[in-house]
Amino acid sequence: MSKIILTTFLLISILTSCSNYGQLKVIADLPSSLSENSGLATYNDSTIWAIEDSGNKDEIYQVNFKGKILKSLEVKNGKNHDWEDLTIDTAGNLYIADIGNNANERKNLEILKLPNPTIEPGDKIDAEKIELYYPDQKEFPPKKDAYFYDSEAIFHHGNKIFIVTKNRSKSFTGEAHIYSVPDTKGAYKATLVGSFTPCSDWKICQITSIDISPKGDKIIALSYGKLFVFTDFTWDDFTKGNMQEIDLGARSQLESVCFLNDGTLLISDEKAHGEGGNLYTYSLN
Repeated sequence: MSKIILTTFLLISILTSCSNYGQLKVIADLPSSLSENSGLATYNDSTIWAIEDSGNKDEIYQVNFKGKILKSLEVKNGKNHDWEDLTIDTAGNLYIADIGNNANERKNLEILKLPNPTIEPGDKIDAEKIELYYPDQKEFPPKKDAYFYDSEAIFHHGNKIFIVTKNRSKSFTGEAHIYSVPDTKGAYKATLVGSFTPCSDWKICQITSIDISPKGDKIIALSYGKLFVFTDFTWDDFTKGNMQEIDLGARSQLESVCFLNDGTLLISDEKAHGEGGNLYTYSLN
């Protein structure tokens, strides 16, 4: 009898480990061709749109919740310098954050604005360019203790795109800066909205993605293992509200987060060191 109990326990443990990673529930293995996925967004409850970061194609991909690519679209006039996040506005436009800037030396930062890709009949899609620069960056690159100008996180609210930076400074403080730019075609000086320090461990405290809930009452920032949930805020500096820190119990290269609905998140990670490359759900309830 004890052997049966032990075998049952081990089977349950194996099944649980295959379907969950920390507090994250695996819903799909992403295709190997998207092993460097860096941003996701969704228009419905059965598919996502995904991108990859620098060195990959100038394409966006529609993927179902079984991990199958249903559609790919080439962005005709938007080169993938370093695509790092996606967001959607209330009109259905999709924005690609081409603002990855690991070395803090880029002078060609831009956000690409695409019409709703779900209704695009062909295999290519046009993009408008929202060019931007950070007014407080004076050197390219700056000194290493001021590597504040990489970013992998954007969301849309009102008529603005909000950008949250990924701190790469040495010594690491964890401080992230918030900027905003208009959501229309043009060249802009980004407006510094504010800053916050989610936590101070560089391994798990760099912000890699962000999203706002459909109701607009919650903002979720993702790092390599944690969520930071902002509520009870006023605009534009949403960090003046409450911030709750959630340890996901996962330490893979978590790159992307978006709301599936007001209570459920979709999260993805890159395939690295033999782990990750999955699409997950997480319940805020």
